[in-house]
Amino acid sequence: NEKGTRDLIAKFEKKYKVTVNLEILAFGDLIKSVQARLTGGNAPDVVRLSSLSEFRDDLLPLDDYAGAAFKDEFLPGPRAAATNAKGQLIAAPSDLTINAPFINVDLFKKAGVALPDEKKPWTWDEMLTAAKKVQAATGTPYAFAMDKSGHRLSTILSQYGTTMVGPKGNTLDTAKAEKALSPIVDLMKDDKMPRDFWLGSGSKYKGANEIFLTGDTPVYLSGNWQVGQFVQNAKFDWAAAPNPCAKECGGFPGGKFMAAFKESKNPALAAEFVKFMNSPENQTTFVTAAGALPTRADLAKSGVKYGDAKTQAAMDVFNAELKRTPETDFSTNGDPAFSGSATELVNQISAVVAGQKDLSTAMKDLSTKIDQLVAETKQ
Repeated sequence: NEKGTRDLIAKFEKKYKVTVNLEILAFGDLIKSVQARLTGGNAPDVVRLSSLSEFRDDLLPLDDYAGAAFKDEFLPGPRAAATNAKGQLIAAPSDLTINAPFINVDLFKKAGVALPDEKKPWTWDEMLTAAKKVQAATGTPYAFAMDKSGHRLSTILSQYGTTMVGPKGNTLDTAKAEKALSPIVDLMKDDKMPRDFWLGSGSKYKGANEIFLTGDTPVYLSGNWQVGQFVQNAKFDWAAAPNPCAKECGGFPGGKFMAAFKESKNPALAAEFVKFMNSPENQTTFVTAAGALPTRADLAKSGVKYGDAKTQAAMDVFNAELKRTPETDFSTNGDPAFSGSATELVNQISAVVAGQKDLSTAMKDLSTKIDQLVAETKQ
């Protein structure tokens, strides 16, 4: 969030009597732009990244500047993703996202279908049965929608007890993956989940938020970053819901990191800026402005107060989902081979939905591709 960032920068400038030059880069250009700066000997002091994979060897270990105990201020999962092989913290996890469903409360009430219990989440069968009942009773075009995203599909894999990559390489259990994704394939086969939406954009990410906002589906799998626009734009009552459980519960995490570079001309000040921005007070300011979740253990325990009751209720659900999410998912999301594996997962599901192969074959082909991607990251 630009305003929240600028407000905190102003505090830092006043406290340390320095000037901070904030550069905002397009997300799609960020990696190449920063790589070019590093190659040209013009490293930025601090950068905010969604993945550390491309820069791990370039990042400044923060322990020598912020203290060895600084890492312990963060939740174990995000902390692990920001720690190098020597156990040093190379970035501060600055904010978190988590996947979970949204439900159209008005449609559920109209259909007379019970809402999910936050303390006793649905199973996948229970969620899809409820969604289909609402569709049948209210006449919505779809029962279920989700973003076209390997990250979102990874939520389902995790719930069925498997991931794609980890510290030892390929972790995909193809039998578990097939069981996890069969319901999604079947939904699109019957067009109870929008088939054309999935097939219409190649391997690119595509959000299904407009399908939810138009009232065309009672259940939508996405994440906490949607809360702000739903508060502003939804013309119906809605709520965030706990993820359905299978072997595991919880969602699949994402988020951002704040890091300094070894080649920074001001390494001590850069490290101090990272620490300053992620103090309890300042991280609270940022995540409430951005509609994100905290990475600090103390804030996760105490909770963060958001601006209105609707936002607060939704973010409380997402924060609870973080606590249900397996910690291994954080290392999976931060793995250098994850991004390519997630894209390939989307491609393989698209091939199944298009009738080009069966799901069993697709998962075996995915596993082969993951092996290749893992090998490439080790070259």
